[in-house]
Amino acid sequence: MTERIYYTDAYATAFDAAVVERTDSGRRVYLDRTAFYPTSGGQPHDLGDLGGIAVVDVVDEGDRIAHVLAEPLGSAGRIEGRVDWVRRFDHMQQHTGQHLLSAVFTDLFGGATVSVHFGAESSTIDLDSGAIEPAEVAEAEARANALVWEQRPVRVTFEDAANAAWLRKPSDRDGIIRVVTIQDVDRSACGGTHVRSTAEIGPTLIRRVERVRKAVRLEFVCGRRALQRARADQELLARLAAQCSAAPDDLPALIESQRAELKAGAALRREADEALARYRARELYDATAPDADGVRRAVVRDAAALEPLRAFAHAFAALPRAVLIATASAPPAVLIAASADSPVDAGATLKAALAAAGGRGGGSARLAQGSVPDAGSLDRVVTALTAP
Repeated sequence: MTERIYYTDAYATAFDAAVVERTDSGRRVYLDRTAFYPTSGGQPHDLGDLGGIAVVDVVDEGDRIAHVLAEPLGSAGRIEGRVDWVRRFDHMQQHTGQHLLSAVFTDLFGGATVSVHFGAESSTIDLDSGAIEPAEVAEAEARANALVWEQRPVRVTFEDAANAAWLRKPSDRDGIIRVVTIQDVDRSACGGTHVRSTAEIGPTLIRRVERVRKAVRLEFVCGRRALQRARADQELLARLAAQCSAAPDDLPALIESQRAELKAGAALRREADEALARYRARELYDATAPDADGVRRAVVRDAAALEPLRAFAHAFAALPRAVLIATASAPPAVLIAASADSPVDAGATLKAALAAAGGRGGGSARLAQGSVPDAGSLDRVVTALTAP
């Protein structure tokens, strides 16, 4: 069994230990004691070195912990280990910050934490809650930071699960459990590494809230990450302001104004495109001779794509006794539009032609579209559609 130093002292980063076993040609090492935290409970594993060899993974195997090394370890009976403190302390800040935020949201709004994830850049909490309003997020964030400033002690105790009272979430384990307590704020059964005081969590920032299935997901950062993220956000805001020749505080109004201008410009462009489509449709209509039934059947071949032709097709079909057939070659596809006073049902006509050519598609009596396997099939479909 491996003695887990981090259970009682998360600040221990240097230790010596006896080598109990080596496997995988010396790359997987087991010790009698370790300060290295393995991946567990959503918290990533520690990094560092054993005897000067980099530790690349730490695996919890129940009663013992495996240290996966970048290179094989020699035959030493005892070894010194060093944990990467910057990474360890970052994980301590995020994990204790998660306990704090979970407790605050439960206390203020009743949302229970159902899962957590600690990522390389940010972490998330999933709450069993209904929609959370921006004002509630701001309130919870402010409360969490106020508790940071109050320097509430964070203690680790080992208690009998049957007698451990006031846990935020009941433990499903029997016997002795490890309990992490934030004074007068939270008590949770947890095996992770934590800071000694809420003051060490540092600034706590909720960056995003989104609905994920039946839960509400909060993305947050604490401590050094919060400072780095705030600095990156500020630099981004400054660059955007410089590009817009505006003060950062003026950006929302400027962006809204530009958005309105773009919306108006898009509406004008649609009107222009529709006017051009009507003009081109009339031009093609006038150049197309009616057949014996008085129907003008026009064909537009090898368009780059059919989607941009839909406005043109609608415009053509708005003219008396008109049928338009358009094709695209890559991939082979066909569109047919028919006026209401023509004898052609676009959907039914195209469906029959596609079935005969091994294609698929459909649509309404006025507009239909489909695809075929190859150019030869496309030619057969066009021939069938242009037949009186």
